[in-house]
Formats: sequence, structure tokens, C-alpha cells
Amino acid sequence: MEKAEIEALRGRVGCAAVLEHEGFAIDLKESSRRALKFRRDNDIIIVIHDDKGWFDARSDAKGDVFALASYLLGGGFSEALVTVSGLVAFKPSMPAWERPARLQNINATITERWDHRKRPRRASATWTYLIQHRAIPWHILRKAIDADLLREGPYGSMWAKHVDGSGQVIGWEERGPDWRGFSTGGAKQLFLLGVTEALRICVTEAAIDAMSLAAIEEMRRDTVYVSTGGGWSPLTARALETLASRRETQLVAATDNNVQGEVFADRIRQMAEVVACDFSRLRPRAEDWNEELKDRAIKGELPHVRAAHQR
Repeated sequence: MEKAEIEALRGRVGCAAVLEHEGFAIDLKESSRRALKFRRDNDIIIVIHDDKGWFDARSDAKGDVFALASYLLGGGFSEALVTVSGLVAFKPSMPAWERPARLQNINATITERWDHRKRPRRASATWTYLIQHRAIPWHILRKAIDADLLREGPYGSMWAKHVDGSGQVIGWEERGPDWRGFSTGGAKQLFLLGVTEALRICVTEAAIDAMSLAAIEEMRRDTVYVSTGGGWSPLTARALETLASRRETQLVAATDNNVQGEVFADRIRQMAEVVACDFSRLRPRAEDWNEELKDRAIKGELPHVRAAHQR
């Protein structure tokens, strides 16, 4: 097969087709428009680059559709070529994402786009989403708002600020009733709730999980609640290492109670070994901290949390 034919085939068959054909299914709860999570038992593959790239959440394996076929089925490029060629007519069940309309100029800077948005306020759509649907207590929400960590996104969604070492906004997590993503053109580093000088650093995978754990622990004064935004970029790793390098620091891997959470927890454990700080693993009873928060609210274990959210 000529090189041009191979490139044409790469353009016609995406990674999702290979994964679905091999028994993987999309985890919609943990997916976004730019990063689709596929599961098969304990295997987790993340599809990126508009279905043209992928990586294994549990290892360093990654590549294009041909590398994926080889990784899953074994064999070399010739075998992968045969597999991918056989999927030209296969149509995977891809979700129809509807991204909220952007009211601001997409060409504006990250700071300008952030400043254009209002902070959540009582009875607003974003406030209602966080209080009722996510069970975030009002006093935790108020602390995050007062720290200028949250903005109101389109259609009742929430923006949660990621900052660099100087505290400058560089991006934000986007979560809403019908949307999950990260700011276009933004960079993931850390969402930080609490005193940044705190020596206990609880690392979660989402800002809502960080706020949920803060609610469960009643916002411990010795703790800063951190979110990596579900990623582990070089910026994130360097920022965490800087925080953990202070004397008497404790790194707490408060990641999800699933395979990906264990992968992130192991990375945090390795970092703790490198910087010679204390390490502990804190798992939610549910799959993530927000699910645990909602469960506790329903059971009446947290009287300050409203149980009127949607399950």
C-alpha cells in the first residue's frame, strides 16, 4: 500500500472504531469532547486529537490508529494495516456533544475571558447547579467564590480556575448539567482551594471533587484541596512538586476509587518519594468524592449539606 493510501486510511478510520470493535465502551461521565474515555473491564484508553490519537491511562503507550490496533491485537504494522482496513465501513457510537455557545470573543486572552464572566451568586443557574445537583454546601461554595476561584459559564455551567505559580489564571475546568470540558486555549496546572501554604496537600482529579472533599472534611485549616483537572501535564507535575518540596509536607492522593485513580495515586506516591515528603492514600467510599458527598447528604451524615440534588 502506498504512503498516500495509508494516510487516507488513517483519515477514514478513527481510534474509536478500533476500540468499539474490540469491546470497549465510552464512559460518558468521565469523557469530554476532547478526551473520550473508553473502558473494557479494567482497561482504559483515552482517545484524543479528534479521534486520531490515543493513550493508555495505565501506561506510557500511545500513538495513532495503527499503533492502537497493534497494541490491542499484537503483531506489527502489516497486521495493524489489515485490521484498520477492515473497519472502513464500521461506524462507532460516538456521543453528539453540544458545546455551550461562547458569548465572549474566542480571540480574547484567557484573563480577559475569565474577567468577562460573573462570580456565581445566590439563585443563579450556576449556584443552583452546584448546590442542588452537586450538593456543594453553601459555605464551601462561598469560600471558593471569595477566593475568586469560580465563574459562571454558559447555561448554568461552572468555571473553576487553574493558576500558575504566580496565581495568574491560565485556564479553567468547565462543568455543567450537560457539559464537561476545559477552556479552549487554556492550560491545566492546579485548582487550589484553601491556604496554599498548608502542609497537607490533598490531590483530586476535579475541582468539584476538591470542593466535595473540603466539605466532607469541614475544610481543614492545615489542608489545601487541589485538582489536576483530570490531567497530568508537565505544568501540573512541576507545580505539585514545588508545593510538596516544602519541609514537613504531606502529599495525599485523594484521587478517584477506580483504575485511573490508582494510576494517578501511584504518580503522586512516586513524587513524594522524589521530594522526600510524607505520602498517604485517601479513597472515597464511592467512585469519586462528589458521589460520596451526595451519598452522605442523602443519609443525613452531613446536616449542613442539602440533599435536594438530582441523583
